[in-house]
Amino acid sequence: MDKKNALRAGALAAGTTLMMLLMSSPALALTRDDGDDPGPGLSVIQTLGLYVLIPLALFVVIAGLVMALDRSKIRVIKPGATSSSDAGAKSGAGAKA
Repeated sequence: MDKKNALRAGALAAGTTLMMLLMSSPALALTRDDGDDPGPGLSVIQTLGLYVLIPLALFVVIAGLVMALDRSKIRVIKPGATSSSDAGAKSGAGAKA
C-alpha cells in the first residue's frame, strides 16, 4: 500500500512540475512591459566585481574584525591535569584574572 502511495505522490509531483515548466514560457521574457526602461548591461569585469569580489571582500573584512576584536582566551586543559581554577579553589586562593 505504501508503494502505491509513493508512486501516486511521485506522479503528482512530476505532473505539477511539468505543468509549471510549460506554463512559464521563457519566450515571454523577450516582450517589454509598459514603463520598462532597461539600463546598459554590465561587462564581465563589472559582473565579477559585483557578484564575486565585493562579497569576498565583505567576508574577509567581517571575519578580520571578528578575529581582531575577539577578547576570549584559548584555554586548553590536558587530560588528567587539574585546571588553575580547580587548583585555586582547593588551595583556598581565588582565581586570578
